[in-house]
Amino acid sequence: MAGENATTDDDLAAEWEAAMTEQVGEVGAPAGGWAAMLDDPKTVSGDQKSPDRILNQDEIDTLLGFNPQELGLTDSSGIRAIINSALVSYERLPMLEIVFDRLVRLLTTSLRTFTSDNVEVSLDSMRSVRFGDYLNAIPLPAILSVFKAEQWDGFGLMTVDSALIYSIIDVLLGGRRGVTKMKVEGRPYTTIETSLVQRMIEVVLTDAEHAFRPVSPVDFSLDRLETNPRFAAITRPANAAILVTLRVDMEERGGAIEILIPYATLEPIRDILLQMFMGEKFGRDTTWEGHLATEIWAAKAEVAAVLYEKKLPLKTIMNLDVGDTLMLDIKPDHLVELRCGDQVLTEARMGRAGENVAIQVARPLRRSRTTLAVFEASAELRTEAS
Repeated sequence: MAGENATTDDDLAAEWEAAMTEQVGEVGAPAGGWAAMLDDPKTVSGDQKSPDRILNQDEIDTLLGFNPQELGLTDSSGIRAIINSALVSYERLPMLEIVFDRLVRLLTTSLRTFTSDNVEVSLDSMRSVRFGDYLNAIPLPAILSVFKAEQWDGFGLMTVDSALIYSIIDVLLGGRRGVTKMKVEGRPYTTIETSLVQRMIEVVLTDAEHAFRPVSPVDFSLDRLETNPRFAAITRPANAAILVTLRVDMEERGGAIEILIPYATLEPIRDILLQMFMGEKFGRDTTWEGHLATEIWAAKAEVAAVLYEKKLPLKTIMNLDVGDTLMLDIKPDHLVELRCGDQVLTEARMGRAGENVAIQVARPLRRSRTTLAVFEASAELRTEAS
């Protein structure tokens, strides 16, 4: 029996040794030495690193969320995401999406007229970037146009990549419609090529004015054209900006237009861009306009007739007594002002109607700068209802 038990124990030990060898690997040592080998860092397999191992550059870049090829223009992670968290996301300005969607439709029609070709414009992306990172990531050669927003007192930057430049030149000069990809040359652009691209940039700026007009009237004027990003600095490198990428396709050729607008330029209309509007009515609701006009039309307003105004020292007012006379520098035939609050409505002449003091309007009312069409329509509705 003892011999049988010994044989069974040996078989069981051999079976355990085979199982541990399969898990740990072929080490060429008895089963009793595998635990000691695991404690030695030199014998640990490649999948189980030592705690003292030094990270390589790729692992460091992954940890920091840094990509030297794109310089932070894509979605980042790690410490770089924390650094870039100060950037304001374009999603906080929802009206910009509606504006640039409108720009895409306007550009599709305008560029078709400009090139006499089948042009399709699409919105590729809209994101927030740092201005310095964007300048360092611009692929050259390219044409950079600096434009000024007159009413906002700020500047913007439009970049046309080389693929679109050569495509526009080829279309405008009557090039053949080939399926081969155009070769991008490293030479500077000629005067004719720059002039043709400038005409296209002016078309884009004109459509951008029409796209922003329902939100805020603005005039975009072309300031200058540059080919070196160093000369296209319109704000500080660390400042945040909105970068919009538009894709222009003309059958088998085309390229991209990038419009960069610093947040400082959009600051005058920031409150408008923060609003959430449904559809493309840009905040106008005819139902509420009619209701508001009806209520305003029926509202009661207090009107005061002011005969004369004069500033007196506080000492004089405090010394007034019964029987004192205040001299008013006004003649009996002078007109009095009709006021509603602080607003002067018109002027009138004082008189008497029976036992009451009356005034007769002597001049037309001062019309508001806003149109009265809504109120007139409201008055017609009330007349029909009654």
